[in-house]
Amino acid sequence: MFVCVCVPEIGVGLTGFGLFFLLFGVLLYFDSVLLAFGNVLFLAGLAFIIGLKRTAGFFFQRQKLRGSTFFLGGVALVLFRWPIIGMAVESYGFVLLFRSFFPVAFG
Repeated sequence: MFVCVCVPEIGVGLTGFGLFFLLFGVLLYFDSVLLAFGNVLFLAGLAFIIGLKRTAGFFFQRQKLRGSTFFLGGVALVLFRWPIIGMAVESYGFVLLFRSFFPVAFG
């Protein structure tokens, strides 16, 4: 039987490395390999932090479905080596997903 255990320490590290690779990929003129690796690490880190079930629940909530579609579609475009368009679509999806969190973070 497979048991899903949240391991926040590993998740924070994976998420941090994912953000580092995303930033480094953008700084190196949208290097598709670095961006794809950063996306995979970021999503894996998120799953390790909050768990697979809660991660899937977050991305597939009815009110966040449009943002999830854009975000995951952007990830797919980056993986298919369309980095500039993929990052633009992914950024739009990120804003749609976390727009309710931005006032809390800035307040």
